[in-house]
Amino acid sequence: MFYISDAELDRLLLEDIAYGDLTTRALDIGKQIGQISFSRQQAGRVSGVAIAVRLLQKLMLEVVVNVQDGEDVTAGTVLMTATGTAKRLHQGWKVVQNVLEWSCGVAQYMAQMVTTAQNINPLVQIACTRKSIPGTKSLAIAAVIDGGGILHRAGTAESVLLFANHRRFYVEPDNWGRMVARLKQAAPEKKVIVEADTIEEALAALKAQADIVQLDKFTPEQFATVLAHARLLAPMSMLSAAGGITLLNIADYVRAGAQLLVTSAPYYAPPVDIKVRLQPL
Repeated sequence: MFYISDAELDRLLLEDIAYGDLTTRALDIGKQIGQISFSRQQAGRVSGVAIAVRLLQKLMLEVVVNVQDGEDVTAGTVLMTATGTAKRLHQGWKVVQNVLEWSCGVAQYMAQMVTTAQNINPLVQIACTRKSIPGTKSLAIAAVIDGGGILHRAGTAESVLLFANHRRFYVEPDNWGRMVARLKQAAPEKKVIVEADTIEEALAALKAQADIVQLDKFTPEQFATVLAHARLLAPMSMLSAAGGITLLNIADYVRAGAQLLVTSAPYYAPPVDIKVRLQPL
């Protein structure tokens, strides 16, 4: 599990319950003891459980967990239950439901992409970018891992990726060899990734012996063309497919020879249906 600070958990809770639950307060039912349950209505991958548990525990509720993040469950599976006062149960209800629905949605989409790709080539890896929905990064990263994916870049400080926007500022913007050599010398523990927007740029990056050449918005046919050149120009370099990779077209890229695919699509997957039931004990 990735570390999520108490401050982040508090932010999630405060978005919804900073001023209490007016309905519960008006009915004067807050002191009653009850139970809440969260069930995944459709079969599929689970994510967000560990975070949900901490949210409920911050509200001083007693939690029982039935599944772990990253598991596949059948339709109707109860993910967790919690007991405590009606006041606390209602405070945790919608925040936890939102976390579970969105996290499970991302993990489910990621799992489907991985299954589709690895049914063709078991060695394929699918990496998610840092282009997560603002404010959701901690949840998104955990959900991607729970879905069987890997991280492309969690941030700019952890990896070297040369974009056209970098090259334009370099003293010799068309000298691919010098730029790659400088990056390898300055960051010897990192692989040098170079993004290419055209076949010509891809060939230049391969001739410069970049560790990974990221082909942005190439068609599967264009990817296959560059791959054929790569085997001759830079047999030690890897190609990755990026830009517009979704569940609908990932199989085409894998069949074209891609073993590393970079995507943001899981972040925008539809949430799954999490049924919530509250009842007195």
